[in-house]
Amino acid sequence: MFRNQYDSDVTVWSPQGRLHQVEYAMEAVKLGTATVGLKNKETAVLVALCKPTSELSATQRKIIPIDDHLGISIAGLTADARVLSRYLRSECLNYKHSYDSTYPVSRLITNLGNKMQTTTQRYDRRPYGVGLLVAGYDERGPHIYQVTPSATFFNCKANSIGSRSQSARTYLEKKLNEFLDCSNDDIICHGIQAIRSTLPTDEHQSKENAGQFNITVAIVGKNQPFKILTDEEVKIYLEMAKQKGIPPNQPKDDDDDDHPSPPEEPAAGPRDPEVLVATEERP
Repeated sequence: MFRNQYDSDVTVWSPQGRLHQVEYAMEAVKLGTATVGLKNKETAVLVALCKPTSELSATQRKIIPIDDHLGISIAGLTADARVLSRYLRSECLNYKHSYDSTYPVSRLITNLGNKMQTTTQRYDRRPYGVGLLVAGYDERGPHIYQVTPSATFFNCKANSIGSRSQSARTYLEKKLNEFLDCSNDDIICHGIQAIRSTLPTDEHQSKENAGQFNITVAIVGKNQPFKILTDEEVKIYLEMAKQKGIPPNQPKDDDDDDHPSPPEEPAAGPRDPEVLVATEERP
């Protein structure tokens, strides 16, 4: 059922200057399991929480390798993420074939944003309902990028997306000054501790659900091709993170509800449009 007469098409503007279909796609990201990206001086790390849809099913992979220097972590519709990952792989292969070098991360993310933005301007398309955290390494160092369904991208020091991700962002903000000087082991432990804080209180404290804490960890950096750690390596880092201390759960934020509802229309008077501007570092 439509919320109003302006959300039936992605190309229809509301009087408040909003595209409701794009906002709905961004709400789909909040329904996905949380994922965290962070970096130090030479390494970028992705940590994703994997939850099976039922006890009878296996978990879907949340981290997808793209190239030797690049990988993505997803929150939202997995099918849309597969389409975008194929596009990224194709771009990296074509660039390597033409120039015999790896694709610069910032330029690749710019092209990805251009591709995603075209779906917000055509009535016969819909926005991609997936958010991405991109971890990469090039001659300018490690990178963590966030890409949203609105085709906005940000170069981040650390970030988290998905369900209950506000708790992880709170932890990352508190520890942000420590990340640059961390070792690779410590930066992975910080990512695990951040992802732990996204668990509900009952799952976080229940011993019966301890086995359901299934995460995937990937690392890329200087002299380190993109690699997804094995289960045995992840267990070692889980023990290391446990010894360093597990942060208490942060209060749940309304924006990270497991089943968020679309924002209500203002009672009276137009609301200023919320404009997101893509940012990119320049040399």
